[in-house]
Amino acid sequence: MGDALSLEGTVVHRAECTPVVNDNYMKLKKMQIKECTKCPRLSQQLERAITTVFKPVANHDFNIVYEKKKKSEGKMVRAERQVVLDMLFSAFEKHQYYNIKELVDITKQPVTYLKEILKEIGTYNNKGPHKSTWELKPEYRHYQTAEGT
Repeated sequence: MGDALSLEGTVVHRAECTPVVNDNYMKLKKMQIKECTKCPRLSQQLERAITTVFKPVANHDFNIVYEKKKKSEGKMVRAERQVVLDMLFSAFEKHQYYNIKELVDITKQPVTYLKEILKEIGTYNNKGPHKSTWELKPEYRHYQTAEGT
């Protein structure tokens, strides 16, 4: 392919080019057509079965670890409402915005129960920079300072 030709520049006038029809050009076209019609996938009959190192695993390591963790923690049980409120208020003292997953991790409460409580004391942000997060309603924002004074 040492004799490949390339051109660079800007087009000023339109030009129509036609190749010189000779034996070399016809061989090139024939080779191009054969390449296009060639099937990309070929099936082969194997003489013996190929054994691979990979064998199916019934249960992967990360699934086993997850199951152990789930059993040790047990099922989420609803705690007393005031206990959950205290946990939520102490969490909101550290940060203003939390998504529901973070609050479930902090309180260890079921999502439906947590949302039920959050609807009373918090507002859910649908838009803006804090999308999909919860924050306390203005009347609850200074919970600890209002109780202490």
